Parts: sequence; structure tokens; C-alpha cells
Amino acid sequence: MEVLQVPGYTQEEKVEIAHRHLIQNQLEQHGLTPQQLHIPQDTTQNIISSYTREAGVRSLERKLGAICRAVAVKVAEGHTVTKTEALSPENPEQRGDKAAPPEMPIMIDHVALKDILGPPLFEMEVSERLTLPGVAVGLAWTPLGGEILFVEASRMEGEGQLTLTGQLGDVMKESAHLAISWLRANAKTYQLTNMVGGPDPMEGTDIHLHFPAGAVTKDGPSAGVTIVTCLASLFSGRLVRSDVAMTGEITLRGLVLPVGGIKDKILAAHRAGVKRVILPKRNEKDLVELPANVRADLDFVIAANLDDVLNGAFDGGFPGTAGTHTQPQLSSKL
Repeated sequence: MEVLQVPGYTQEEKVEIAHRHLIQNQLEQHGLTPQQLHIPQDTTQNIISSYTREAGVRSLERKLGAICRAVAVKVAEGHTVTKTEALSPENPEQRGDKAAPPEMPIMIDHVALKDILGPPLFEMEVSERLTLPGVAVGLAWTPLGGEILFVEASRMEGEGQLTLTGQLGDVMKESAHLAISWLRANAKTYQLTNMVGGPDPMEGTDIHLHFPAGAVTKDGPSAGVTIVTCLASLFSGRLVRSDVAMTGEITLRGLVLPVGGIKDKILAAHRAGVKRVILPKRNEKDLVELPANVRADLDFVIAANLDDVLNGAFDGGFPGTAGTHTQPQLSSKL
């Protein structure tokens, strides 16, 4: 049996699917008409970004169904009031106690959306979490589509031990050890120091590397560049750009190797509000699969080695990389 991999939808595609198919289906299922309920496109975009986080549209359809049920109740209450008024016109004082029928069509704005669906379930937290050195954003592939992946690191006085948490698989653990070895070997070049300013970042220092969402098992080589960037930020005391995410496998020589799931990963970055994506050079060919609006919204840094990655991840480049790559290689928006 052949397994077909279906990529996720962009936000614009989800909006079109909702207004061409999902909303109409939900209206019919709940006995409503477009003259009774109107959901603007900006409200649909708000539902997609704040109340669902998925590659498909199943959760979106459920949220639209919840809106239709709430509106159907309002419409039914309005019909009840109107029918009561028609049956007892001689008691106008009783009508004052009844709620007036809702004006048609009922418009679902941001206020009504919050009343029906509650507070937003998801927020754009990328910029909020990159406020300290030692945090970087990676891109991961899952069976449900792409996801952004935070990597956090801290250091304390110790004996040079590395602690890894977050339910990591063997391949990801190896990527962490690779990153540590490469940074130690190039610490002088990149002006990386330990807690007391020594030339070996691990001397007298313990490192704790954590991948949040610890209940989810994580594995694969594509977090290599993210781990290097996270640790370079920690050892240098510099903040990673708050609008950048990355993916790519690393080698002990500092090369960046290609990975899979590029389209899904970039769509996840686009949904999360990321503006710059760092990709392996050999994955540049995969950019043609992206929708034109996504390519136009994002800057792509094409990285052949870790110099390119560090230059693209930090404002103004990174110390020690200027000699070979003064500027990150930005690809065209095609």
C-alpha cells in the first residue's frame, strides 16, 4: 500500500475553503441561511490563527459549527418573541419584558467571536519567548503538518556536563553533542566563553538543553542548526532575532545538510508570524513548491555552512564570521 503525504493548507487557502464550502455546509446543517448569519473573512482569519492550529480544516469546521449553533439559538429565540407578539397584541406591556429579535443578518465580529468561542487558544508567542540569550526557534515536521519548535538552553557552574530534556530521540541527542563539539572547537573564532570568560565554553560549566512540550516525543536531525544557534546565543550573550526560524542537519565540520518536509515547515513558520527562514542550500529547490504569497512574505537565508546560519540568525551578523561571509545569502522571493 502506498502512503500519500498531503501537505498542509496556507491560511489563505483555509479562508477560501471556509467561505466556499465549510460555512455553507454548516449553515445548511443548522437550518440557517446567509441572510441570517454573516461571517466576514477577517473573522475567519481570526478563527484560523487564534482558535485552531492544524494542517487541515477539521478544527476550523468545528469552530464554525459552534458559531452556527449559537446563532441558531438566537434566531429561534427571536422567532419565539415574534410569534408571542403576534398572538397577544393586546398586552403591549408584556412585550417590554421580552428580548427584541436580533437584526438580520447576525454579524460575527471579534467581540461576538470571543463571546461564542471564549478567549483565544493560541497566541503568536515567538517574539515573547526570544527575550533572553539561549533561545532559538526551529521547524519540525509532524504527521499533522509542520510545527515551530523552541529550543532553550541555560548554564550553571559545574563539571562540563550536558543535560538534555524534552523526550528526545537518539538522533536529536546526537545533534546536541555535535553542536557542543563544533562550538567548543570554534570557540576562539566566534568569541565564545564560559561563565568566567574562559576560552572553553564548557570548562567549569554545566549546560541544560531543553525542548518544551515535554509530553511530545521529538527526534530527527533537522534541529541541528537550531541547537547550534541556541548555544551560540547562550555562550555569546546575544539574542537571536525574534522573527527567524530555521531547520537543517549539521556535521562536525560545520556543514549544513538538507532535510525533508520543507513545505510543511515553512507553512508553519508563516502561520507563526516568522519573517525569516534559514534553510540548507540543497533545499533551495523545494521553495518552488510554496504558494506565491508565502514566498513573498518571507525572506529565505540559504545556508551552506554554520557561518551562514549564525549570520542570518543574529542582527548584524555574528563575530568571527565576517571574514568569510559578510552578509547572509538572501534568496530572491521568486
